[in-house]
Amino acid sequence: QVQLVESGGGLVQAGGSLRLSCAASGRTFKYDMAWFRQAPGMEREFVVGIPWSGAFTYYADSVKGRFTVSRDDARDTVYLQMNSLKPEDTAVYYCAARKDDSRTLTLKASYLYWGQGTQVTVSS
Repeated sequence: QVQLVESGGGLVQAGGSLRLSCAASGRTFKYDMAWFRQAPGMEREFVVGIPWSGAFTYYADSVKGRFTVSRDDARDTVYLQMNSLKPEDTAVYYCAARKDDSRTLTLKASYLYWGQGTQVTVSS
């Protein structure tokens, strides 16, 4: 029922910034949203989550202070502002959605809907 499309990835030098967008085809009100990323040969890992209420956000330690998530429910879009990018941030970034769920936002298996991913490459 929900289709997610990410955009905004690209190649950037270390220290630079990118803004990712995740547009949903259906209404995402009452959906928790999250960003995950997957580097080559690695497991897909949690980056940041925001519940449907927007009452708080939860970041992986590796991106805390550098990345900022926000959601615009009027546009059914979630954004990920990435600043001070590092080469280790290089990965395919995926947007994910789930219905209002009491489990931790970091739980990958709890997300039913996924985008196709957008590549972020940070050069040193």
